[in-house]
Amino acid sequence: MTDTDAAAQAETDQPAANDKSAGEANVEVTRREFMNIAWLASLGFFLVPFGGATILFAFPRFKEGEFGGTFRLTLADIPEINAGPNVNTRGKFWITRTEDGVRAIYKVCTHLGCLYNWQESDDKFICPCHGSQFERDSTWILGPAPRSLDLFNLQAIGPDGTELAATPGPNAAVPVFDDDPGVVYIVDTGNRIDGAQHE
Repeated sequence: MTDTDAAAQAETDQPAANDKSAGEANVEVTRREFMNIAWLASLGFFLVPFGGATILFAFPRFKEGEFGGTFRLTLADIPEINAGPNVNTRGKFWITRTEDGVRAIYKVCTHLGCLYNWQESDDKFICPCHGSQFERDSTWILGPAPRSLDLFNLQAIGPDGTELAATPGPNAAVPVFDDDPGVVYIVDTGNRIDGAQHE
């Protein structure tokens, strides 16, 4: 290789070296950019779990047999006409039966949210907090409660899966199908029906 060839080769290698150093200069991160990246990363670490928890809270999934979900009852779970009501503590409701049918009554007073009880001697529900009283069918009798007791939607489902009846509104009952023990009664504790207002 002659001196001229060596000089030409050196000139061709020099721009490549200059290009490499220019590329390295573009990769360097300034202190301000580093602080911005660190701030955004820490914000992301905070928001991702918070956002996940918010989504889980916004879309709760209640299983069958827990409050907020559904409860399956059979004829054996329903009391006789005008017998004392049956309590379901997991579902927070009372099952009562009168001549017009069965009701699933929410176990919380409509006044200030106390848990009321059935008083067998008085044949009515009485709230221990402020004395509100209610009939077996959830109707308000006296006390500071502004309305009758709230109900949960109750459906009677036939053996073939068809809906035979459902709670039509406040203080309303679902008929009991005594002649068909295959009927299942579904209490939906996620679907509350406000009790009727009283004057």
